[in-house]
Amino acid sequence: MNEKIMLWENPPYIEFTSDDFRPSINEFKVNDKKTAVIVCPGGGYGCKADHEGTPIAKMFNDHGINAFTLDYNVAPCHKFAPLSDVQRAIRTARSMGYEKIAVCGFSAGGHLTCTSATMYNFDAYEKTDSIDKLSARPDAFIPCYPVVTMDKSFTHIGSRQNLLSCEWEDEALAELFSNEKHITKDTPPCFIWHTANDDAVPVKNSLALASALSENGVYFEMHIFPNGCHGLGLALDRNDIGIWSDSACTFLKNIGF
Repeated sequence: MNEKIMLWENPPYIEFTSDDFRPSINEFKVNDKKTAVIVCPGGGYGCKADHEGTPIAKMFNDHGINAFTLDYNVAPCHKFAPLSDVQRAIRTARSMGYEKIAVCGFSAGGHLTCTSATMYNFDAYEKTDSIDKLSARPDAFIPCYPVVTMDKSFTHIGSRQNLLSCEWEDEALAELFSNEKHITKDTPPCFIWHTANDDAVPVKNSLALASALSENGVYFEMHIFPNGCHGLGLALDRNDIGIWSDSACTFLKNIGF
């Protein structure tokens, strides 16, 4: 039985939304382990794909891993609202007793996942209570066919436009949200997968991320599958690609989840 948990009583940046949206997490708990994965569906920062949310959380449950789905801000919203939501989600999970937390995201949700791992020390919102005193650094991140960069040459332009709105051509902001440029030796362990011929989000996004992780000595695993369209989710109809979920869960268990 999953439980919906509101992240704030009075969310930041709510004045930038058109429908009084209030971010939340849904908990999918299967045991008393102090570990969990927060799932961020994709959708180009314009929507959230159903098949990249609850089915992913249930997959982690099937592997004995507790999970949450994150219902985060998408356009129209403030550029820092999605990052605020994932930072608060990590802190909220910690306040519930979870000690090791991974973030898993798809496409633009993969970008948010990477941003959570590279900008965890960035104050995306004003801290107001005891939950905000807890760490927002994830202990691992799993970007799946992710938008990693905001570099115009290989980003997903729609994601850049939706996230940055009227500032989408601001190159300083684009660099701030280009995660491959902010990897350090303190970046948490990472599991990446992508398809080589993804025609929506170029595989170069994942390759740039892996290169930066390697250069900084960060523990990571990457799978590039030769053929497959964008947005596959669990890829249950693809025996070749569908193995990613088993591999990701093994990766997590090998680092203490």
